[in-house]
Amino acid sequence: MTELGFKVTLKLGYEATLEKVTESLKAEGFGVLTSIDVKETMKKKLDVDFRRYAILGACNPPLAHRALSLRPELGLLLPCNVIVYDEGDETVVNIVDPLAMFAFTEAPELEPVASEARQRLQRVSQALQKLE
Repeated sequence: MTELGFKVTLKLGYEATLEKVTESLKAEGFGVLTSIDVKETMKKKLDVDFRRYAILGACNPPLAHRALSLRPELGLLLPCNVIVYDEGDETVVNIVDPLAMFAFTEAPELEPVASEARQRLQRVSQALQKLE
């Protein structure tokens, strides 16, 4: 199975991990456009308990502009998602791999943009790994 992202497991608490993820994304030019609290949503919509789980929609505006200028329909694949969730006494971070996401578009002109996004997000993952 193809890996869809860069996974890091940390001994940090959930809230501290969310802060570190946001800081690391910012260091690579990404902002968090959306934040979905899955635990809260599941409780509110389904009245079920769920682990702490967030979906962050990260965007690097210059890269998004380049991609959307080439193919406007790529908005369907944006922003780049980052998930953060509790796993026992650890917190898992998984960052989407833009090359995996864009692979099926069959648009070679997008490869430089996806490659740059991938490199930046890999550096975010590597920065988080150093926190272990």
